[in-house]
Amino acid sequence: MKALIFEKFGGPEVLQYKDIPEPTISENEILIRMKTIGLNFADIYRRKGNYHLAGKPPYILGYEGAGIVEKLGAGITTIKVGDRIAFADVPFANAELVAVPVEKAIPLPDDISYETASSILLQGLTAHYLTKDSFEVKAGQTILVHAAAGGVGQILIQIAKIVGAQVIGLTSTMDKSKAAYLAGADHVFLYNDNWIEKVKSVTNDNGVDVVYDSVGSTLLESFEAAKVGGTVVFYGMAGGDPAPVDPRMLMDTSKTLTGGDLWNVLTSFEERKERSNQLFDWIMEGQLKIQDPTIFSLHDGSKAHTLLESRKSIGKILLKP
Repeated sequence: MKALIFEKFGGPEVLQYKDIPEPTISENEILIRMKTIGLNFADIYRRKGNYHLAGKPPYILGYEGAGIVEKLGAGITTIKVGDRIAFADVPFANAELVAVPVEKAIPLPDDISYETASSILLQGLTAHYLTKDSFEVKAGQTILVHAAAGGVGQILIQIAKIVGAQVIGLTSTMDKSKAAYLAGADHVFLYNDNWIEKVKSVTNDNGVDVVYDSVGSTLLESFEAAKVGGTVVFYGMAGGDPAPVDPRMLMDTSKTLTGGDLWNVLTSFEERKERSNQLFDWIMEGQLKIQDPTIFSLHDGSKAHTLLESRKSIGKILLKP
């Protein structure tokens, strides 16, 4: 089979499109022929060597995608060949064929396309636990979303609006601010435009209830934008590592710092199914809208990585075998 692999850490140029052996499935796995694959910042971190990778080269990136069941393990009775399946946390997805543990296989409703599934699951499940578990957003609250035009950012905005919160978004360009407004943000400010003062100005100088920070290098500024007793949820480092946080500041302002990692939430098939079905229901009801993704051939994976790493993309980037 063909796969996008790399043998050493580095920039997008280390990625190669090559023939490698097909995966062998165990009795509790299914073999999926991939239709679409989601590209995420975690793939960039791993390609650079910033995230741990098990095994030895050649490495295969990718954790999210959707496709058709081609083969079943001997012990599987709940899924059949030809079923449409998606997943959000299965490695080696940058390939034509992927071995998926049955407990991580998410059945796709007929009304959810492969493209939609690969655009929504990882970011959507992330936004779901961020707004339900890390900090439960409620009607009447005001939230601040970093990277508001990104995949998670746009979904965070929409979920917050579904529950009745006010949303302020932060973006790097005017084009991206338009995407955040289209997602439902009440206000959108640019990073280079005194955004802390602007956030304070629309919250009567109080600050916001919660800041969702996926940039990392902005963490201390996020605390400035949070109200006394507010919360900052740190869940990504797209802009670089965060500076250390002074516990005395947390005590003096009664503010909270919490982190989030999706893998600590998706601990069972039922968790995956329940949370995914909530996202699918919102999509089918028209409450959650997914922007058309940018699609690259898997063969052109290095170009897709370059675009995502540039932070110039809006919405999801997909790879197609």
